[in-house]
Amino acid sequence: MRAPAVGVIGAGAVGQAVGAALVAVGLCDRLLLASRSVDQAAALADDLNDLRAGIGSPAMAYPVKVAELRDCPAVVVAVRARFTNTRQTDVRMAGMHANTPALLALAEEFRGYPGTLLVVTNPVDLMTRLVAEASGCARVFGLGSSLDTARYRLTLARLLDVPVDAVRGHVIGEHGDAAVVCASTTTVNGAPVTVPLERVRAELAERPGRISAGIGRTRYGPAGALVSALRLALGLEDGITELSAPHGDVCLGIPLQFTGGRPLPCVPPLDDAEARQLEAARSKLRDAYQGVCGVPVQHLPVRNT
Repeated sequence: MRAPAVGVIGAGAVGQAVGAALVAVGLCDRLLLASRSVDQAAALADDLNDLRAGIGSPAMAYPVKVAELRDCPAVVVAVRARFTNTRQTDVRMAGMHANTPALLALAEEFRGYPGTLLVVTNPVDLMTRLVAEASGCARVFGLGSSLDTARYRLTLARLLDVPVDAVRGHVIGEHGDAAVVCASTTTVNGAPVTVPLERVRAELAERPGRISAGIGRTRYGPAGALVSALRLALGLEDGITELSAPHGDVCLGIPLQFTGGRPLPCVPPLDDAEARQLEAARSKLRDAYQGVCGVPVQHLPVRNT
């Protein structure tokens, strides 16, 4: 089962990895690529079509303008402004001011868009809310906590010497330093487990930096998380993933149960420490959003559409 088309905006490291992943898994018939220049999008389309020919994928890539993506059932927003990130903490917040103008311009382009927008641009929780409010679109989600959760499961499986598939648990809240590890509801083979939280948190904090130091930036992890999210959002599969979505007066990472493409929030029970951490993440994101946009905080109802 495939989608008729998926759009990707951005031909940088993440956009390239997302495009390659979508072609490799054959998730759609047409992969529509938009970037800063037509030449850049055309070059990526050529490269991806070479990949398609080599592996026999059904997904054909085409360079397009952003306006041509409005007929796509889903569009991935992977744009990134040019800036130098020199931060040692809260590194994903570094692009806050640089990326806001580009995301606002895209939101205007997609005003009233009926499909699904999946935002990758950091700080993803803030950019997701920005796009949702500026575009008025009902289905805007951000990628972040799903990647954090994948890294959590991978790390815990290694520390406990069990298969990754045996681990069930979530990382929610901010995609950043205020991420919340839901250790109290984590299970291994269906049974509760004592999570070595200090070691887990250290790995989750250090892993992105190691990847960026070695190869420039993370790309394939986000691409894999996006493919999984697209399968659910497009109704190709049913299941749970953690995406940035409206939760109270902010957007932050929460588990969403998708059934036939419709999301239903399913935040797990939190112990007292986790609840405090989630409230701290909410407060941090609320304050940061006001600082970037200079607009009053508006209540965002949960949208189950």
